[in-house]
Amino acid sequence: MSAIHHPDSATAPAAPPLPRRRLVLALLCTAQAMLIIDITVVNIALPSIGAELHLDREALTWIVTGYTLVFGGLMLLGGRLADLYGRRRLLIIGLTLFTAASLAAGLAQTGPVLLSGRLAQGLGAALMAPAILSTVTTAFHGADRHRALGLLSAIAGGGAAIGVLVGGVLTAGPGWQWIFYINVPVGAVILAALPALLPADSPGAQRERVDMPGAMIVTAATASLIFGLVGAGDRGWDSAVTLTALAAAFVLYVVFALVERRTAAPLMRVQLLARRTVVTGAFLMLIATALLISFFFLGSLYLQGFAEYSPLRTGLLFLPVAVATTIGAQLAAHLIGRIGPRPIAVAGMLLAAAASAWLAVLDSDSQAETVVVPGLALGAFALGALFITANATALSRVDPQEAGVASGMVTTFHELGGSVGVAVMSTVAAASIAASVPTLSGFTDAFLVCAVASGVSALVALLLVPKGKVETSGGPHSH
Repeated sequence: MSAIHHPDSATAPAAPPLPRRRLVLALLCTAQAMLIIDITVVNIALPSIGAELHLDREALTWIVTGYTLVFGGLMLLGGRLADLYGRRRLLIIGLTLFTAASLAAGLAQTGPVLLSGRLAQGLGAALMAPAILSTVTTAFHGADRHRALGLLSAIAGGGAAIGVLVGGVLTAGPGWQWIFYINVPVGAVILAALPALLPADSPGAQRERVDMPGAMIVTAATASLIFGLVGAGDRGWDSAVTLTALAAAFVLYVVFALVERRTAAPLMRVQLLARRTVVTGAFLMLIATALLISFFFLGSLYLQGFAEYSPLRTGLLFLPVAVATTIGAQLAAHLIGRIGPRPIAVAGMLLAAAASAWLAVLDSDSQAETVVVPGLALGAFALGALFITANATALSRVDPQEAGVASGMVTTFHELGGSVGVAVMSTVAAASIAASVPTLSGFTDAFLVCAVASGVSALVALLLVPKGKVETSGGPHSH
């Protein structure tokens, strides 16, 4: 579910047209779809995984957040490694790791093995995603490039929501293991075909320093933050473990900022975060992703745990949510050039607040088809519009040579937002998720937190998002 960007056409390195472009594009799109779908495909399967592997709420939350944590935390490192060692090589290495990790996750008989598989999937995704995008932007030209990027954007747009549907179908059918097994034959086919179709990496690849310390520090900081947030649901917000973890995260983020300021080739240029447009885009992306992934997480657990729907029925009920996400993104893409980002950002946050408030007053008689799903769909529609707004705002006043870095920074906030959002909502809803007899109070409390967060964010957006229109022709494509 990562934001998609492409460099300015004037700065992209020239490459001869591929002889079998359509086949290459189909393979790259399929690989991209696997990465995006795996962000949310586990949501529907969580009750089945927890029952079979005897996992508690905290462990199940890590099964969701572990993937996005490593994916987002190491995304910029993956881009640096692609520059250093070549995009073709990194794409193959990342796909091999992702496929093998998917097999390991499907075969897992214990929680630690499954979590290890998810973390390895995230590492493979962090290596693949930058390589896929850079391959498209350098191997395709002119109208072909625009069509290819548009197709990747469409996949990204509905991939996370479609993942919930796919998870429901597979969990209800052959079993939860197949949400991971399905990646194995798909990955194997791509690995068999793609190396022969892609040109060899240029021997003159960029040889700049890799900021490995920065990548490790920011990932450790986010892991500590998520550990503290998730554990607070059981240990309490005032427990020594919770406070120590949150304090460690703060210290590590400060250290990361200091390291990035002193590194010749930093993963994240801290100076860019001093720009209003970039920090605005990062803020909108963080909040929008945290809320949307939380909607998927809470909605799937509510429908299966409290409403006692089957995984298949739950997955099918998320189809209108997927459609609403895509419609919201497309509408924002058409409007942002006419009215600017501020009205869309504020309206999107207010709609998300209304949808969350609607879900916060659920009662035991609320019907999923007429109450819950419309609320989730309205929120998804609003948040889908915010993804486009976040990226367009972040890149609106960035020089072409810095567009890739700025977009990569916003992408990182996208992935990490999903991790933090699920961690917070899992803790708030702990009373319902961890209860042997499902209760409603935890879910309504979590949706109330979503409503408050959306409302506060609407006010922040009103003050923070710049006035006027933005230039979207060279901006990123997002989901």
